[in-house]
Amino acid sequence: MEPVILHTERLELSIPVASDIDAITEAAQDPAVPRWTTLPSPYSRSDAEEFVELSARRWEAGTDLTWAVRVDGAWVGGIGLHGVTVGGDAEIGFWMAESARGHGYLTEAAARVVDFAFTEPLSLARIQWRAIAGNVPSARAARALGFRYEGLLRQGLSDPRGRHDGWIAGLLPADERTPHPWPMLD
Repeated sequence: MEPVILHTERLELSIPVASDIDAITEAAQDPAVPRWTTLPSPYSRSDAEEFVELSARRWEAGTDLTWAVRVDGAWVGGIGLHGVTVGGDAEIGFWMAESARGHGYLTEAAARVVDFAFTEPLSLARIQWRAIAGNVPSARAARALGFRYEGLLRQGLSDPRGRHDGWIAGLLPADERTPHPWPMLD
């Protein structure tokens, strides 16, 4: 699949490129990033280089579609659809540089990705969101997008640090995109 550029009122979402490597590397130094994501820790410039290269290959394969979130051309975060099966499902994942948090960029970008996912050429039947239990900011974003909380995955998420309890939520094309009650947020 060819990379797709998406736009919102304030953002451009496009494939990560070499000029993003320094910004990605710097943002990944925030201790909250490895705490809540699967990014390596410590995170080096070579990790960012590998990520950019891998993103291009995965777009080509159509399995993982990763976008850099850009404000005025500058990288401020990443968002992706992972494990894509056309007409089937995918998992959404995202993270933002600390300086970009609190501006609504994440939900704006994610809403655009969700819109793309539910239309041609993907026409997904379901988007799943998962996070390590305790990642309240990610849960707030998913709930704001209309994801429905579906439960706790006991020791259901793993990364190089080990196994973690995880929260899971889902969104279907016909779902109303308004917040619904989530036990850990209400």
